[in-house]
Parts: sequence; C-alpha cells; structure tokens
Amino acid sequence: MNGEHIFLSYQFAAFIAGTFILYYIVPKRLQQWLLLLASLGFYLCAGWTYPIYIITTATAVYMAGYYMGSQDEIYDRMSKRASKEQQRMLKKEFTSKKKTVMLLCLIFNLGILAVTKYSAFFITNINSFLSDKNEISVPDLIVPLGISFYTLQAIGYLLDVYWGRCKVQKNYPKLLLFVTFFPQLILGPISRYSDLSKTLYRKHYFDRIMVGQGLQRILWGCFKIMVVADRLSPAVTELISGADNYTGGYVFILMIFWAIVLYADFTGSIDIAIGIALIFGIRVEENFARPYFSKSVFEYWQRWHITMSKWFRDYVFYPFGTSRTLRKLTIVSKKRFGMKFAKRVSVYTSTMVCWIAIGIWCGAGWRFVLWGLANGIIILISAELEPVYEGFRKNHPLLITSLGYKLFRIGRTFLLMCAIRMIYVYDSAKLSFKQFFRMFTDVFACPVEGEKLLGMGVSATDYIVVAFGVFLMVIISLCGRKQRVSRRLMRTPYVVRYMLLLLLFLTTVMLGKYGLAVDPARFVSE
Repeated sequence: MNGEHIFLSYQFAAFIAGTFILYYIVPKRLQQWLLLLASLGFYLCAGWTYPIYIITTATAVYMAGYYMGSQDEIYDRMSKRASKEQQRMLKKEFTSKKKTVMLLCLIFNLGILAVTKYSAFFITNINSFLSDKNEISVPDLIVPLGISFYTLQAIGYLLDVYWGRCKVQKNYPKLLLFVTFFPQLILGPISRYSDLSKTLYRKHYFDRIMVGQGLQRILWGCFKIMVVADRLSPAVTELISGADNYTGGYVFILMIFWAIVLYADFTGSIDIAIGIALIFGIRVEENFARPYFSKSVFEYWQRWHITMSKWFRDYVFYPFGTSRTLRKLTIVSKKRFGMKFAKRVSVYTSTMVCWIAIGIWCGAGWRFVLWGLANGIIILISAELEPVYEGFRKNHPLLITSLGYKLFRIGRTFLLMCAIRMIYVYDSAKLSFKQFFRMFTDVFACPVEGEKLLGMGVSATDYIVVAFGVFLMVIISLCGRKQRVSRRLMRTPYVVRYMLLLLLFLTTVMLGKYGLAVDPARFVSE
C-alpha cells in the first residue's frame, strides 16, 4: 500500500467482497463488530503501528466524552434540589471541569498530529537559524495513514459533546467504529457523529437498491481514477519534476492537467468510499458538488471538499469569531475606528485564522500556509468588492443572466483556483512563484511542442481517452444538477439502465490504466 492506490488494489477488492458477504450472513447484532474488526484489520495492513495511533485517539475522546457526560448527569441531579443561585454556581463549576478535560484531550490529540506530521517541518525551520554544529537532527517519524482526517473527526465528536450538540456515546466499541470506519479513513469525507451514527449502528438487511447505488458509485469512481487520472498523471509528474525544462506555456498546461488529475483522483476516491459505505447500508456525507462549475471562490469552497470546509467553519471560524479575545479586539476597534471597521476586524481575522489553519492541516510546508493565505485573501477581497458587483448587477440585469456571462464567471473562477493551487504543486513556494511568473515571461523562449507533450509518458491515445473521460465527467455533472444521476437511472427502464452500466464497466476495463496514480499526499487534504 505504499504509493499504490489502495482502493484499486486486488487485495482491497477481495477484502471488500469478503467483508460484504460476511456482513449479510452473520447475525445482525454482530454486524458492528464485523465492521470494527474489518476497519482495524484494514488499518493494520496499511502499517502495523498505525492502529496504536488511531486507537489512542479514539480512547482519549471516548474517556473525555464519557467524563463530560457524567458531569452533565451529576449536575442535572444536583440542580434539581438547588436554588437558582446554587444552580448558577454549580453550572460554573461543572462547566469549568468539562472545559479542562476537553482542552486536555484537544491538546493531546492535536499534539499527536503535530508531532507525527509537523516535527520535521518545525525542526527544519529551526535549523535554518542555527549553525551546522548546533543543528537538531530531524526524526524519522511515521505519519499514520489518514491521521489528518480521523483526528478532525474525533475532535469534532469531542467538541460536539462539550457543546451539547450530540449525546455521549458510552459504548466504547461503537465510538471506536465511528473513528476507524475504513471507507472514509484515507481521504474522507470527515463525518459528524450526529450524521454518521444515524445509519452506522443500525441492523442492516440486504437492500438491493442501496447496494446497487453503492456499486454504481464504486464503478464511477474507478472510471475517474483509471481512465482519466492514471492516464494523465505521468505528464503531471514529468512537468513537476522537470520544472527547469518546462516553463512558459507548459506551466499553464500543468495547471490544467493538475486540475483534471486532482479532481478525477480525489472525487473518484470519494465516490468509491461513499459506494463502499452504501453497500453496507451506511450513508456518509457527500464531499463534492460540481466545484468546477462555481462562479466565485466562496462558492467553490462550498462545493469542494465540503466536509472539510464545514468542519473548519464550525470548529474554527465560528468559535474563534465569538471568542473572548476577538470580542475584546472588536470593542477596541469600535472605540477607535467605528462599528463598521470593528465588524470587518472580527470577520476578517476569523477568516484568515481559519484559512491559515486549513493550510497547515493540508500539509507540512510554507507553501501550504501561503496557499491557505491566498484563498483567505481572495475571499476577503471579493467580500470588499461586493458593493461594486451589486452595482454592476443592477446596471446590467440582462448581461448577468446571459449564458456567456455565467460561462465567463465559471472560467474565471476555475483559472483563479488553478493559479492559487500552483503555490503548493512544486516542492517549494519559491519554485512555485518562479514557475508561475515564467509562465508569462518564457512564452516564446519555451514554446509548447507536440513532441514534448508526447514524451511525458502519455501517448496520443492517452490524451484522446482522457479527453473522452473529461467530456463524460462534464456531461454526468450537468445531468446531476437537479437530481442525482443514480436516482435518474433508477427511473429509466431496467434494460436501458443496465446497458448503460455495462457500457461504463466495459469502458473502464478496456480504457483504464492499471498502474500507479499520483501520490495522494499531494492532494489528500486540499
């Protein structure tokens, strides 16, 4: 599982098939135990030390959640016999205890993430200020598979319990299953306990329709990865690794190719994850909603990696925006500069803190921090220019409703997001900015040649197949604007439905490339 796309390995297919058969054979009361064993077994196969990390995280949030739940129960009993003043004092006391435990658990889990994922980054930056003799050795630590995802999911449960948004799960195996549920372990979606628990703990009977929908999603995900991403990824790898030889127009080509590979591989993996969950009767949240049809950067982040965007909105943006520190800053700003400026300080500070956090979560490197900052700055600039946009819309009502203007906004947003994404594509931010500017300065010095494009491990046939795959993805996206394609298929005649699915299966088998995909670490969080 090192470098290979785990979801497309024969071993994983056999693992899913075996688990699926057993799942509907064993007594219903054992289904949760089977899923838990399958999840831990899957994670164990990825790395024998990995389960130690994820079990530690799950155990920590379980114990903290259990304690906070018990404190709520004690408070409820004591408050019934207390006066209003005593209730107020008790509330303050028990809230303080819960907050202490919550913060300790939060720091503990974020500490594990920081040590495993960011130690090398921090030490490398410290060493840049030290002499060679005083340099600190960079530890060779194991970064557990999916730690960024399951840590956020566990912390989400912890904070929801603290805020009273969900009930405490007192059954340890059930909470462990929530944290380790294997389809979403690698790339998400990042589930909320209140959402996933609705179907995760039920007794599931074989549902032909749900299983069929799950298999359709798996097949569609395989098509995206094998027919589009895996065929085009060699060109992306070559363009990145040979940065000095590929400037000018090649950088623009990389922007477009990377957008295609990123979308096909990431959404394809999510499709497979959602499909696997469906065949077990479990629903997880959708993570993409036609993001490349967005008309603004703000809209883009409502459609791309939806569960991540919501997580940082609910657990970073809103809490920080209502924190005591920011309230004090708002009060000071109001006194000195007025209410209008004070409102901006609160919202803009929260936005930038949130996007810096997203950048850090995405990867251990300054280029990810800069990428996060760039997203935040552009969103804030768009907010400041909203009065200008509003005036333009009022003065040109016919233009803004025209298809041409809508396509212009979609194309503008797509290219803008491609440009921002270039910040982290290369190995360093310095090289990324250098290549970006060389895209304009080296247009004539390094002209795009057909022979070079065909010498990147991608043949003319590959380009034709990729173009066909992209065209099909666009058509499917357009068909799913008002209703999911799976539901549309269910309303078609039986023969037509299965002929289309058979055609998609044969196309994937015949046109799919069986090899290595782009390193998932390049886009696992973004």
